[in-house]
Amino acid sequence: MFGRRVTLFNLFGFAVRVDASWLIIAVLIAWTLALSYFPAHYRGLTTGDYWMMGIASAIGLFASIVVHEFSHSLVARGHGLPMKGITLFIFGGVAEMGGEPPNAGTEFLMAIAGPIASVLLGAAFYLVYLATRGVWPVTVTGVLGYLGFINIILAAFNLIPAFPLDGGRVLRSALWHWKGDLRRATRTAAAIGGGFGIALMLFAVWQWIEGDFIGAMWYFLIGMFVRGAAQSSYQQLVTRMALEGEPVRRFMNPHPIAVPSNISLQDLVEDYVYRYHHKMFPVLNAADRLAGCVTTNQVKALPRDEWNQHSVQEVLRPCSPDNTVAPDADAMKALSKMSSSGLSRLMVTEGDRLVGVISLKDLLNLLAAKVDLEGDNFPHHRLAHP
Repeated sequence: MFGRRVTLFNLFGFAVRVDASWLIIAVLIAWTLALSYFPAHYRGLTTGDYWMMGIASAIGLFASIVVHEFSHSLVARGHGLPMKGITLFIFGGVAEMGGEPPNAGTEFLMAIAGPIASVLLGAAFYLVYLATRGVWPVTVTGVLGYLGFINIILAAFNLIPAFPLDGGRVLRSALWHWKGDLRRATRTAAAIGGGFGIALMLFAVWQWIEGDFIGAMWYFLIGMFVRGAAQSSYQQLVTRMALEGEPVRRFMNPHPIAVPSNISLQDLVEDYVYRYHHKMFPVLNAADRLAGCVTTNQVKALPRDEWNQHSVQEVLRPCSPDNTVAPDADAMKALSKMSSSGLSRLMVTEGDRLVGVISLKDLLNLLAAKVDLEGDNFPHHRLAHP
């Protein structure tokens, strides 16, 4: 889901990150407010005032979304779910869970926590706005009024029963509780979410025909996002359910190509990279024990005319939890490591001994085989009782 992310701060043990896409949206929000919303509601102010209000409101919206996502995260952690952090991305944020909720009740509590937090925030901002209107400068009260309004809108929008919005998760929890099947509940909720996204895009076309170009832009972008997120969320669940419980040793390559640590980078490229076409190779020391791995990115970091002057030992990446996995580890754990590290291959190790290599291609082949052979019949995540 995410592209380049920057960690802003840590709070309550959660890392708060911002995706590059959110920075673009933040600029668009400030621009829309400064040129359209605030001039329409507060006439007679200077252009500088409008931009100051727009920027302050965008920052306030940022803080409000963080509170919204923190509420999801705190409830999840309270029910024993591992949380990786919070990332702000295009059109909002997401609390990154390490797995699916254990039961429908937990899913419901996690989903509803965000809208409740937004309603409370909206009420607080609006009460302060009412108490200070006519006392504080309009540039301040205008921002407070907007934040009260937008938090209520944020809560209402999220309660629409279209997965992966919070309302869609509430719907999924109800279907999960009713049918006892997480996968089918997710598929139904995601289908509704995709339909809602298409409806927003069609409404955007109508807005454009009516001459509301800014509104049409926002509705179309939000519709595209909701539809794409609904599809990817269901695909992620199918992937997780297909891979969970499958040990890495079942489909790893038990005879991987490894390179000696004392050869030159030139020999690595000529004898291994061009021959086997891998981007990562395990590296063995003189005692045939695993020393680490070397990637083509490490080779490219050096000028080509210096490749024969440096050995693999000089540039190898030592073994770490990011590039290794145990043979009995869950396949889903291996996929998560690949996603977080950006590697397409992991070394399978027992102590300092190399026992295999698992690649992203291996995981995708397993997933494709399960879906092709078993379709909707591979084991579903049945309703768990506390």
